[in-house]
Amino acid sequence: MISLPQTAPRVAKLTVLSIGVALLATACGGGSTPSATESSAAAGGIACPAPSDTAGASSTATEAGAVPAATTTTPTPLKIGSLLPTTGSLAFLGPPEIAGVNLGIKEINAVGGVLGKPVQVVHRDSGDTKTDIATQSTTALLGQGVSAVIGAASSGVSKTVINQITGAGVLQFSPANTSPDFTTWDDKGLYWRTAPSDVLQGQVLGNYMATCGAQTLGMMVLNDAYGTGLQKNVKAAFTSAGGQVVAEQLYNTGDSQFSSQVDALVAAKPDAIALITFDEAKSIIPLLTGKGIKPEQLFLVDGNLFDYSKDFKAGTLKGARGTQPGTFAKEDFKKSLLALDPALRTFNYAGEAYDAVNMTALAAEAAKSTKGTDIAKQLKAVSEGGEKCNTFPSCITLLRNGKDIDYDGQSGPITFSDAGDPTEAYIGIYQYDDTNKPQPAKEEFGKL
Repeated sequence: MISLPQTAPRVAKLTVLSIGVALLATACGGGSTPSATESSAAAGGIACPAPSDTAGASSTATEAGAVPAATTTTPTPLKIGSLLPTTGSLAFLGPPEIAGVNLGIKEINAVGGVLGKPVQVVHRDSGDTKTDIATQSTTALLGQGVSAVIGAASSGVSKTVINQITGAGVLQFSPANTSPDFTTWDDKGLYWRTAPSDVLQGQVLGNYMATCGAQTLGMMVLNDAYGTGLQKNVKAAFTSAGGQVVAEQLYNTGDSQFSSQVDALVAAKPDAIALITFDEAKSIIPLLTGKGIKPEQLFLVDGNLFDYSKDFKAGTLKGARGTQPGTFAKEDFKKSLLALDPALRTFNYAGEAYDAVNMTALAAEAAKSTKGTDIAKQLKAVSEGGEKCNTFPSCITLLRNGKDIDYDGQSGPITFSDAGDPTEAYIGIYQYDDTNKPQPAKEEFGKL
């Protein structure tokens, strides 16, 4: 199997080969969730190309038939920790990601676990960058002997714990980090992610806004690794498509007043406004619409693309659009998630979390080890070059029969670079309906 360099920083180059409609012309990130639990079973309107239906579902159900038993057992069960937000500015992302983790664990254990042992999971809150919760949670997870940590969701939070995790020889596998900074991080081969770098989301969003007829752009940006990284790539794509950025307003994590930034944006009279924020959008959007900005002028991103049906008056966001890395959640997958958490309002990054768990387990089987360093060495190998499979039961059957596998999951095709980044990904484009819920419009595909 493929081994990765263990010391040198890793570098990946971006070459977007195909971005679908968004690049046809150059002018064109619930209910109660576990927090510390362990289990083993768990100006005028902008015209835009009309949305198109994107049908097609892939099953997440366990395939019928017996799964071959593990040929090797280990006295140390695979223990996975999750470091996902149940508090803070990204708390809305916690429930779907946690549900994705739990669904993966449930399906893995239903067919015998990993190396003959049930997989255990320990959930901990990551909080956000305003607190030290992530460091405390990471210390607790490492103290419990986890081999892998699924998280964090926030790139800023991951930057505070990545050295702590990888320095302990533990795999860190984020379902939602999109900062380009991680591509070249000196992580000893132990940091991986199922979400693509914001180089790709930035290109899709920047070009899409131009496609929709915007010639001038205003930007409201969270001043952290995620916000400024995505801002840079959106701006580059939009200006390359012939547009002009006329206003860029920053705010800091923990800020609660945004009137001055909103006033500056509105005064610049942009055709479109990109909101690169987390849940601060709940405060920012009413200020913008109150100043006469129409919903068709608003473009959201993965950090704030969620259901606002209980937050705003009906129709507040009708016609607003946004981007989210990954394919649209399939109906059977959503049903499986809702069975675990009926209160889910969004499915952001649930597929990426589910895939991170599955790939960790498959790599452990391929390595015949539950050590984080051994698992990391097999992640690239199980993502490419073999027989296609998209669930743990189907993949583990192939592995235990001596076959090479190529896992593609709920988040779409997954093939890793040496840097632990997906080398190809979909970016979903959504449009808000009159109930303030985002609805799938189209998917754009690109390669890194």
